[in-house]
Amino acid sequence: MPLTVKCPTCQNEVQWSAQSKFKPFCSDRCKLIDLGDWASEKNAIPVKSEFDPEELDSLGYDEETFFKQD
Repeated sequence: MPLTVKCPTCQNEVQWSAQSKFKPFCSDRCKLIDLGDWASEKNAIPVKSEFDPEELDSLGYDEETFFKQD
């Protein structure tokens, strides 16, 4: 019995097999819709910032003269 999954875009059932050209999507159209969502940043992977912007301000990184060279 072949594995079936739902297309992430339209929720139609797709057989997960070598013949399924666009798996996990049901069609090229659904694949391109998903790609467009990523490109327009509708989809995004949440990332925790490596530093706290408030802490940088308290260290003086927001001063106008910080990046100026003499």
